[in-house]
Amino acid sequence: MRTLRFVGSSLDDIKDFPAEARREAGFELHAVQSGLMPSDFKPMLAVGPGAYEIRIHVLGEWRVIYVAKFDDAVYVLHAFHKKTQKTRKEDIELAARRYKQLGG
Repeated sequence: MRTLRFVGSSLDDIKDFPAEARREAGFELHAVQSGLMPSDFKPMLAVGPGAYEIRIHVLGEWRVIYVAKFDDAVYVLHAFHKKTQKTRKEDIELAARRYKQLGG
């Protein structure tokens, strides 16, 4: 099982999710650590190759953007409450900056 590493404020952001959404995020990230894909996800090509968004539909819409293409760890780039149909440009740009910090 690969290590889970949080980039920037992503861990604090997940801690701010409601308890049920936080549990779901943890369950999905554990699956990713084990080499599986989350139950509801989409590729985030605008962030970078190998980046995915976990979609959580509990008490609203919550998102966790991660990259698992590196051998050493699964990196959580960004976590946020999604309030509109389209993902905000600021959220994508923040995840992309953090992705670039990893050398992706």
